Amino acid sequence: MTKAKKFLTFLLRLLALAATISATIVMVTSHDSAKVLNMSFQAKYNNSPTFKYFMIINAIASGYGLIVLFLPSKTSLWRFVLVLDLVISSLLISSISAALAIGNVGKNGNSHAGWLPICGQVPKFCDHVTGALIAGFVASVIYFLLLLYSLHGVVNLLTLKP
Repeated sequence: MTKAKKFLTFLLRLLALAATISATIVMVTSHDSAKVLNMSFQAKYNNSPTFKYFMIINAIASGYGLIVLFLPSKTSLWRFVLVLDLVISSLLISSISAALAIGNVGKNGNSHAGWLPICGQVPKFCDHVTGALIAGFVASVIYFLLLLYSLHGVVNLLTLKP
């Protein structure tokens, strides 16, 4: 049973690593340009602080996931990993929610503020951002599942079932 738990944890961490790396790479490569009324403009992820935050948090989660993936199973650091999983989950959820809000403004605009949607002019950029947001959401869900799985193991240890 212990080998099955270790394998499941390893698999979830590997999937989370793949999702965070994918979100980071897709967000960094998102750029497009358009010409509207003889004025050209470029849409890049680094034009928005929210998209920068999303990319940085996913890069941090990627580094953390890579380190934890190679952490020996017989070390006492796994209690600390539980706390770090909570922190990473919280950061991923905050970054995805902020990026989704800005992505929605980019797609639909905001008539009350007078902001026009831009996805009609730069569809390649919007498609890349959508892909990065999907990968980020998948990473958030996987880290949440890892957190629940780890907490379940801690609760079982604390109850000391005979």
